[in-house]
Amino acid sequence: MARARKTVEAEEETLTPFFEWQDAYPWQRVALQARLRQRASWPQALLVHGAAGIGKRVLALNAARALLCEAAAHDEACGACESCHYVAMGQHPDLMLIEPFEREPSGETKALDAIPVDAIRRLIEFMQITSHRQRAKVAVIVPTERMNAAAANALLKTLEEPPAGSFLMLVAQQWQRLPATVLSRCQRWAAPYPSTEEALAFLRGEGVDGAEPLLAQTGGAPLTALERFDPEQQALRQDWLKALAQPHRLSPYAVAQTWAGGSRDDNKLRLGQIIETLIGWTADLARVGGGGAARYHPECREMLQPLAAAIALPELFHYHRSLLRQRRWLNHPLQPRLVVEALLIEYRALFFHRRSQ
Repeated sequence: MARARKTVEAEEETLTPFFEWQDAYPWQRVALQARLRQRASWPQALLVHGAAGIGKRVLALNAARALLCEAAAHDEACGACESCHYVAMGQHPDLMLIEPFEREPSGETKALDAIPVDAIRRLIEFMQITSHRQRAKVAVIVPTERMNAAAANALLKTLEEPPAGSFLMLVAQQWQRLPATVLSRCQRWAAPYPSTEEALAFLRGEGVDGAEPLLAQTGGAPLTALERFDPEQQALRQDWLKALAQPHRLSPYAVAQTWAGGSRDDNKLRLGQIIETLIGWTADLARVGGGGAARYHPECREMLQPLAAAIALPELFHYHRSLLRQRRWLNHPLQPRLVVEALLIEYRALFFHRRSQ
């Protein structure tokens, strides 16, 4: 099996030139086949949603290939017809993939903070053209929550009145961020989540040593765990956890200064990693404080127990919710280093507040 590509959400890349076909993951096949048996009633606007790192993009593209397949199979793509071949090569004339990337005059591909309205206008024009292979027209948007307001508004009419024989698949992690006007026009499909056994088998098949703690860190998301299979990244994460375990010695400024450096995109990526670590760490503090077991950092129980006893749960819950809100705006931080400082100052204050009462 080809190793999964390193991406923003372990799922986001352009169809060309970085497209590398990936068959549905083992934990997706049963659900995909069951859905395709209802091909005759396949919705023209479908929202595929779920957690990061479980393969939503791959699931949607495999569904698209099956909808475009020219063989008689009713519950999966044949993988052998010309249509299946074109999809796997990223060259099918009746399939469009919209992602937050654009090609510059130099030929390089540039990541965008949002999916612009021009991309959605191209999609609308594409959907209006008669199918080249007389099968269907399929457009996939990943991740849909990255559409800007103008793009979302431009998509509404096509969602409400899609051309005959056309299918729209919207892929989203934070689907709650989508406008109600978009959500109301889509049928929803929760992407299948792998069992622990399936996820571990996948990671071991990819040559990942020590898969269990990696999988725990990511809440059971195997593609994100595969991304984190990096000794340097894991060493940095251990440094973060040691700092979080000693809040009274924590220097937000020193940590942020050590962390900063490099390009803006690198800093945004690191900021995302820090926020995800803080989300998992605070969730485990709440679990341990309530007498439960740590989910994301089971190996850190001895560090978590005294911290959980020293923190007020209402303030912890409030801080955890603020982290979830911050995650929504990861693509727009003007100064990632300042965001890190602010988050760590708030974290440290949780413990000082309790001690001063």
